[in-house]
Order: sequence, then C-alpha cells, then structure tokens
Amino acid sequence: MKLLDGKTALITGGSRGIGEALVRAFVEHGAKVAFTYVSPGSAARSEALAAELGENARAYQSDAGNYAQAEALIGQVVKDFEKLDIVINNAGITRDTLMLRMTEEQWDEVIQTNLKSVFNLTKHALKPMIRTGGSIINMSSVVGVFGQQGQANYAASKAGIIGFSKSIAKEYGSRGIRCNAIAPGFIATEMTDALDEKTKEGYLAGIPLKRLGAGTDVANTCVFLASDMGAYITGQVISVCGGLNM
Repeated sequence: MKLLDGKTALITGGSRGIGEALVRAFVEHGAKVAFTYVSPGSAARSEALAAELGENARAYQSDAGNYAQAEALIGQVVKDFEKLDIVINNAGITRDTLMLRMTEEQWDEVIQTNLKSVFNLTKHALKPMIRTGGSIINMSSVVGVFGQQGQANYAASKAGIIGFSKSIAKEYGSRGIRCNAIAPGFIATEMTDALDEKTKEGYLAGIPLKRLGAGTDVANTCVFLASDMGAYITGQVISVCGGLNM
C-alpha cells in the first residue's frame, strides 16, 4: 500500500519547479492530484504533465490570488474527484529589489500571489475538508524565517504564511484538519539554473550540506506530512534547507 492511497490532493503552482516535483511525488505515492497553473503559456506544459502521469492527475488553469477563481477551483475539484483531503499552497513569485526601489505594484503583486492565495484556497477548502479532516501544507521559505535583503516583499509574504498556518492549526485541529508550513532553502529550479557560478558558490558556502536542495527533497517532506505518518504533526514550520538556517 502506498502512503497516499485513497487521498485526493490539490497543489497550486504545479507546472514547474517544486510544484512539478510535488505533483509527481504525490501521484507516485498513490494520490489523485489536481494541480494548477496560471499563465496560458504554461497550459501545454501542464497538460503534458497530466497526460504523462495518467488518470490520477488533472491540470486546471486558475489564479490562486483571485478569490472568486479560488472558490470556483475548489468547487470544481470536489466535483471532479468527489472529495478533498490535501491542499498544498505552493503558488508563488518573486519581484526582488531594494526597498527604496520597490514599487507599490511589486509589493502588492507578491503579497497577492504568495499570501492572499493561501487565504483564498484555505478558506474555500475548509468547507469540504471540515467534514472529513485533512492536511493543509503551505509553502513558506527560510527567507520568511530570517529575512533577506532585496526581498522585503517576498519575506513578508512568507513570514505571513507561517503565522497563518499556526493560526489555522489551532482553529481547526479539533476538526481533524492539520496545517503546517514548509520553509525550503535554496532549491535547484529553472530560476537557480540561471544564476552564475559565483553566485551559486556564495549560496553553497552557507549551506552545511554543501549542495542545493532538489524539488524531491521538498516533495518527500510534503508526502510525509500529508500521509497518516504525519498524523500528529500540526502548526509546525519544517525547514528543508540543508542546515542553512541553523
């Protein structure tokens, strides 16, 4: 028996990077997975991923930062899969710049995509989950724990996710709903692939394990938390960072 047999999961931002690793891992461990993408340019990639993984994966175009779209998404996923056991709020963006250069638009865009999306999806997912219990996992960041210059907007959004997750854990623990946050460190994605070697070496110098993380490192932690093996864990922030924030 696989760890997630019989469970249905919704993963936002599932078309690439950590999100794609999550989708693959959850299907591998037996879950039925609904995952989202927001840009029309990601449609072909997302549909190809769903086709590759077979009947247990389905892609949906939806903007998690949009309240009405989030509500419609939850309704459609429950209709298509008949239940919802796991929500992973993974959608996120960066708009990095120093505070004196940061525009209001850059601030608002990051907060809406990274933090408001977590409110949107969680609020609407609670209705179907409150009858059966389940696991909500919110993607924070080590930057939300200790900050980072040039990322005040991103750090604020990710720190907000931590407080939000702890609050939901306390509010709905009695209904069998667990809520935890994951704080990844530097994970190898298409974004980090574009960095020059000197920058990568600078990151690695601060990581005790001396490597960038892989999407599977984050995905495996989420599988554990979403499964019955994580049944007594809630309200926690679990860093997947190679020791970066020790």
